[in-house]
Amino acid sequence: MKVSDILQIKGNTLFTVTPDTSLQLAVRTMAEHDIGSLVVMEYGELVGMLTFREIINTLAANNGSVGTFSLRKVMDDAPLTCTMETDVNEVRRMMLERHTRYLPVMDNRTLMGVISFYDVAKAVVEEQSFENRMLKAYIRDWPEEKTD
Repeated sequence: MKVSDILQIKGNTLFTVTPDTSLQLAVRTMAEHDIGSLVVMEYGELVGMLTFREIINTLAANNGSVGTFSLRKVMDDAPLTCTMETDVNEVRRMMLERHTRYLPVMDNRTLMGVISFYDVAKAVVEEQSFENRMLKAYIRDWPEEKTD
């Protein structure tokens, strides 16, 4: 299974912000849309990601306040990315290795979507469930052996 398969099932709704967006507005946007990340774009290019991790780190460093920071100061400015052709098993390894929950999906320099750890887990479970149903159907239709 490829990343393109996950995006096809998930859909391609994207939420993007600029590096000059205030952290307060970004947090509000994430809460309103019940999302765990925002892609930070500047001049049509991916320049960062904002996730719960960056928000929590900022809150911890500022006594529970998001302050007046812009995303440029708090975002991950070197996010791990994948492509549409990346295999799901490779994505799982990448996410586990880097403790990353969200991956922007790129086609050269074009943002195609974002996949989450949840999206990957759901796709793997659905794939395994399908294989399990196919195996059970195959076993039920197994021809009986003839004995002479």
